[in-house]
Amino acid sequence: MFVDRAKISIKSGKGGNGCVSFRREPFVPEGGPDGGDGGKGGDVIFTADNNLRTLMDFRYKRKYEAENGQDGMKKKRFGKQGENLIIKVPPGTVVIDEESGMVMKDLVHDGDSFVAARGGKGGKGNVNFKNSVRQAPNFAEAGGFAQSRNIVLELKLIADVGLIGFPNVGKSTLLSVATSANPKIANYHFTTITPNLGVVEIYDTSFVMADIPGLIEGAHTGAGLGLDFLKHIERTKLLIHVVDVSGSEGRDPIEDFEKINEELSSYGGKLLKKPQLVAANKMDMIEEDDKRYEDFKAYVEGKGYHVFPISAPINQGVRELLGAAAAELQKLALEPQEEEVYEFFDFEKDQEDEDYRNIYVEKQGNIFVLSGKQLTKIFNSTNFNDIGSLRYLYKYIEKNGAIDKMKEMGLEEGDTIKVQDYEFEYVEE
Repeated sequence: MFVDRAKISIKSGKGGNGCVSFRREPFVPEGGPDGGDGGKGGDVIFTADNNLRTLMDFRYKRKYEAENGQDGMKKKRFGKQGENLIIKVPPGTVVIDEESGMVMKDLVHDGDSFVAARGGKGGKGNVNFKNSVRQAPNFAEAGGFAQSRNIVLELKLIADVGLIGFPNVGKSTLLSVATSANPKIANYHFTTITPNLGVVEIYDTSFVMADIPGLIEGAHTGAGLGLDFLKHIERTKLLIHVVDVSGSEGRDPIEDFEKINEELSSYGGKLLKKPQLVAANKMDMIEEDDKRYEDFKAYVEGKGYHVFPISAPINQGVRELLGAAAAELQKLALEPQEEEVYEFFDFEKDQEDEDYRNIYVEKQGNIFVLSGKQLTKIFNSTNFNDIGSLRYLYKYIEKNGAIDKMKEMGLEEGDTIKVQDYEFEYVEE
C-alpha cells in the first residue's frame, strides 16, 4: 500500500537529574560534595532514506520517544546520555509541526536530516553548588524537560517526469511500456489510485517517470482524491500530458486537454508553468478519414505545446516521445530550478521559550497557585529537609515578582501557597 500522509507524536528524552552525594571515606572528615551531573536526554531526529518509498510504517506506530538521560552518580560520575531516536522517512517527505502548521524541514535528498525535538539538558550535581558560603549543598538540579510535538508527514514523489491526464487515457500503459514498472492496468475509471514509479532508459541517459493517478474536474478543490494527486506533480521537472485523442470514452480531446490544465492552474499556477509535452494516445483507434487528431494537434500546437502521436499498447511513437522528454530534461538541468516556498518553523524562537522563566499566579478560592516551567524544574530540585535549598526556592519565587503579584491579589500572612501538589503557609519575614 502506498501511504503518503501520516500523523505521529514524538517526544525527546528528559535530562537526567543531578546527584546529591558526599564523599564518605576513612580519614577524610570533610569530604565535601561529589554528586555528578545527569546525562542529556536523547534527541528525535528525522532522516531521509532512499530505501523507503512510502509512509506505511507510520500507520501502525504513531508514538515515538527518545531515551531519557541517566541520573548523575556519586564520585562526580556523570549520567549516561540518552540514545537519540532516528526516524527514517522516504526522500521527498515534508515534516510539519501540527500546532503551528509550519514546515520544520523538507527532506528532499537521501541523507537529509534534522533534529525535530531536542532532549532535555542534564541537571547539575551538588558539587556545582559549592561556594565559599555554602560548603555542603544538600541539593542538586533536576534534569531538563523533554519536548513533545505532534507531527504531520507528507510525502511528495520525487520524479523527473510526471504523466498527467484524465482516468483511463493510457498513462499506466505508457509507463509499463516505457519502463520496467508493472502497474495494474484495466479498462475502467481510476485504475490507478496510487502513484507508480518507473525508470526510463533511453540512449545514454535515464530518468524517473511517475504515473500520477487520473485527475477529474474540481480536483484542486479536493474533489475525489484531487489534492492528494496534485501534490505529487509539484516536484516533477517535466509533464507528459496524455490525452485520449480517439475520444473512446465519449469525451472531446480538446476539452480534456483544457480541463486538466485548468486544474493545474487552479492548484497554484506554478504547475501549469512546468514544461509539458502532449501525448496524443490511442492513435490506432482513429479511422483514416477522422480529422480529430489533426484538429487536436492544430489547437494544442497553437497554444505552444509539442504534440506526439502515440499508441502505447503497441509501442507506436513512444520512443520519439521519450527521446523528446530526455532532451527537455537535459535543457532543464542547465537552468536554475525554482525552490518550493514554505513558511518555515522558527527553531531559534522555539529554543528561546520566552515563557520558560515566567511564574504564573492563579487564585483558587483562598489558595494561591504558582506555576511555570523553570519554577517546576527548581521545585523538583529542592531538598525540603535542607534550609539552604528551601531558601534558594523562595528567593527564586521572590526575584521573579511572584510574591508581589500575590500581595496585589490579597496575599496575607497565614495564607496558603501551592506549587504542584505541595502547599505552604506564607509567613512574613
